[in-house]
Amino acid sequence: MTVKEEARVLASTMLADPSLLEKIDKLFACNVGEYIDLPQLVVVGDQSSGKSSVLEGLTKLKFPRNAGLCTRFATQIIFRRDPSLKMRKLTGSIISTTREDGKENASWTISDIETLNETEFENMMTEVHLAMGLSTAMEDNLPTFSSDVLRLEIHGPHENHLSVIDVPGIFKTTTPGLTSKSDITLVRDMVLNYMRNPRSIMLVVVPANVDIATQEIIEISRELDPDGIRTLRILTKPDLVDKGAEDKIIELVEGKQESQELGWVVVRNLGQKDLQDPSKNRDIEEEVFRSSPPWNRLSSDNYGIEALRVRLQALLASNVRREFPSVRSEVSKRLKECKRALESLGEERGTPEQQSKFLLEIVSRFQRFTENALHTNYGSQDAFDEEPDLRLATLVANRNAQFSDDFSTYGHAYSFKSHEHDDDSEVKSTAPKTSPSSSVGGIFGDVDDNREVEEQERKFVPSRKLSVCSDIQDILYDCVQIQDSVAHGILHWIENLYRESRGFEIGTFNSAILSSVLKKQSTKWPSLAEGYICDIVSIVHIFTTKALNISCGDQRLGQNILSFLMDDLIEKYRQALSMTDFLLRIERDGTPMTLNHYLNSNLQKCRQERISSEVKELSFTVNYDDCSKGECVRVSDLTRTHHMSNLQQTIQDIHDILKSYYKVARKRFVDNMCMQAADYYLVTGPAAPMKLFSPSWVYNLSHEQLDQIAGEEAAVRRKRRQLQKQVKELETGRKILL
Repeated sequence: MTVKEEARVLASTMLADPSLLEKIDKLFACNVGEYIDLPQLVVVGDQSSGKSSVLEGLTKLKFPRNAGLCTRFATQIIFRRDPSLKMRKLTGSIISTTREDGKENASWTISDIETLNETEFENMMTEVHLAMGLSTAMEDNLPTFSSDVLRLEIHGPHENHLSVIDVPGIFKTTTPGLTSKSDITLVRDMVLNYMRNPRSIMLVVVPANVDIATQEIIEISRELDPDGIRTLRILTKPDLVDKGAEDKIIELVEGKQESQELGWVVVRNLGQKDLQDPSKNRDIEEEVFRSSPPWNRLSSDNYGIEALRVRLQALLASNVRREFPSVRSEVSKRLKECKRALESLGEERGTPEQQSKFLLEIVSRFQRFTENALHTNYGSQDAFDEEPDLRLATLVANRNAQFSDDFSTYGHAYSFKSHEHDDDSEVKSTAPKTSPSSSVGGIFGDVDDNREVEEQERKFVPSRKLSVCSDIQDILYDCVQIQDSVAHGILHWIENLYRESRGFEIGTFNSAILSSVLKKQSTKWPSLAEGYICDIVSIVHIFTTKALNISCGDQRLGQNILSFLMDDLIEKYRQALSMTDFLLRIERDGTPMTLNHYLNSNLQKCRQERISSEVKELSFTVNYDDCSKGECVRVSDLTRTHHMSNLQQTIQDIHDILKSYYKVARKRFVDNMCMQAADYYLVTGPAAPMKLFSPSWVYNLSHEQLDQIAGEEAAVRRKRRQLQKQVKELETGRKILL
């Protein structure tokens, strides 16, 4: 049986079901080979090793001999039998591995070409080079090699099912104006990538007229396939072997020098002189050469293009059948991985509509999160346990309580006189009435000698309780240390102020004095109020920042949104600060005023306490018949008038009125600060800062702003496009394998 007959038998037996090969080829066509290793035959060798001549013998195509059109990219050649055709037809396309959309390069395709002579083939290859953006002339600054794949399909009534991939030949010497050192590395990496594929059958082409042991491609194949189970070696140019060296080549092919699983095949191609002679037939010349000794000693299995074709068909068929189940499994596995990776990137945000929809979903999550924080629904999300700064209502309520306590304890410059625990000396002064500015004593006695020691023992409290929020520190007040109130001497202090402001009033005082005394008594209000409102602003801003990050699920995106909100947020914070200044001006600079009946109640209570204190000094204990005891006061003592000068009485009245009004004003101011400056402007009001991030805010964004805020980073976009490309191609591959 001849080799051709063997080929036909093999085609009808081993490849009875060509659908497996077709499916693998379709996987290559949809670029699945980029993601998983596919079973394939790959032709490798050095430049000028005779690879192109071997492919000519297999394809019956005249490959161009132009040095500028040598193999610059991988070429997949597919043979398919189609009994419906009367003659062979050739189609071609480019499978792009560089375009992010993964589509075939639409700039070049051919279809149903019936003849393709050497000139036409050369013109076609020039078009392919241009489509791939490769150099076609010396020094045109375009790349010389490409990772794209040229796909050629040959259909005909007598073709056998076969598929091979030809890759550029490796080289060590550059060609000026055409190749560079970087090209050497690029081609080597490309070839190694194909050879490393564990499902590749390597067709290693080596010229017989060189020292085979020194060929780099042989060394590489041994390293990657030490047992030779997927390496078929092809010897070319046997006609150029030196006389006397033929036996050594024959022994090598017969496995006498080195045993290899797949062995060797000798192929004799037409020489340069033969190519110039149109009468020369490749197949005839090959048979004639084999008929001459010593080459006639070679087995028909190891010699000739037909023997090579038979071996290739057998290798490809067995390789595909063996690897097909694992390929199917690997495609499904890789598809799931790509889908998970794509899902991890979130929804695509490439168009304004997608970006707007994406932001609206974040707005919805942010608003729900804020509502939960304001209604103390902390069990709704774990974030409230992980981040104490997110417990908005609790933080504000605690700061309100502390603000009220601090105001009650530290808000007044001097502690008011308590008649129940009277520590103020009320010894009538006998000192001459000198200028108030030079007086160190007064009608209520000399200033305590321990005053300096007392000053040193007074406590200090910071106006702000929270750490600095760097984002908004520029608009906030600095933290100051607030000194504890002076415990003693308020009557002396009022006396000095009165002496500096008294007029011609008889038995009373000018109401302007009360305003002046109140302003000085409340001198620490601004620091306390400003520290409080700054803390509330910080609480709200920190909450907004962290809630945005949580709602976005991406800190970078949260910061993007915050940066666009920042100007409006600052304006909201300034409004709260302005409201604080407004309330301070009303209470401290405005006319003292209240309709609260507690003013009179406080005033009466204050005076009653003073009378009660005076009467208590005159009381004595009485024992009754029933053995009980009681406190008694003589009626004459009750009617006794406690002697006070006009000045003393006036100072006492100012003190009592100031104390009564201060208490009303303090509570009113604290309430107004908490309800208006803090709650309304910053927390729950209709224009609170958290309300800025709303659907209306999203709708008012321009397309450019949407892209700046919600658009994906360039790296994410690239990764998404790559994953979408992979998913699309792997989905196509999965359907092919069904």
